[in-house]
Amino acid sequence: MPIDEAAARTAAPRTREISWTPGDVQLYHLGIGAGVPATDLRELRYTLESALHVLPSFATVAGGGEPGVIRVLSTPGVDVDLARVLHGGQTLTVHRPLPVRGTATVTDRVTGVYDKGEAALLVLATEAADADGPLWSEEARVFVRGAGGWGGERGPSVRPAPPSGPPDRTVERPVREDQALLYRLTGDLNPLHADPLFARAAGFDRPVLHGLCTYGITLKAVVDTLLDGEVSRVRSYGARFASVVYPGETLRVRMWRGGGAGTSAGSEAGAGAGADAVRVAVSAVERGDAPVLADVVVEHD
Repeated sequence: MPIDEAAARTAAPRTREISWTPGDVQLYHLGIGAGVPATDLRELRYTLESALHVLPSFATVAGGGEPGVIRVLSTPGVDVDLARVLHGGQTLTVHRPLPVRGTATVTDRVTGVYDKGEAALLVLATEAADADGPLWSEEARVFVRGAGGWGGERGPSVRPAPPSGPPDRTVERPVREDQALLYRLTGDLNPLHADPLFARAAGFDRPVLHGLCTYGITLKAVVDTLLDGEVSRVRSYGARFASVVYPGETLRVRMWRGGGAGTSAGSEAGAGAGADAVRVAVSAVERGDAPVLADVVVEHD
């Protein structure tokens, strides 16, 4: 069996030290499409060191190195083929605004190993703190195709109720042909996003965009469109990766103000929503508005 549930669940937490600079923040922002138009003062908040603000989703790449979707594969009891791995979802809570330069202690622990039948679901929780206290908490949900079926616990199945009525705002964001090649410089070197042969072996026609790149593009669209560009207003952000995005496509981002309470069965996302929340749905325009991010909730001040 490629996953030893008991070994993975009881694995000791792993702690590491990370640091980042303004250049790392700028590279991340460029990797999610910031800086267009290059002379737009609103874009310079993401690209110019003298005006730099940190989009909270930078936390998913802070310190460089492998993202959570890859780090979880080195957990004791987990021995799987990278080509079978899919990032299922990501949640992030920021405890205070992220500094443009910082050092933090990051602790990872596996909090769930679930049997989904045809796949296994691994849940990796990460906590980051610096000398002044907690900075952020995040959770990566990772599916491993073909690794389920051992008769284990299926796990929670809760998701936000879908938004109702027409969206308050809709924007479109083009994805560059080389977006994945640029984004991978933040630390995620999974060949799925660059190597056509590896992508075909994993069941895709061509390399796909990193899910966390789509995740960052979406949060930036919400901040710029509904939160007056104020990155410090974001408190939490959760999304389920419904399908892949291919470089060169256009993302359609639909946004509903106010969120709306309630959950329904069917997913592990589990993010809440309330009066100070934005509900979001993201689709690929060129593929008939095929959903690519679902169950998206951005909670804010």
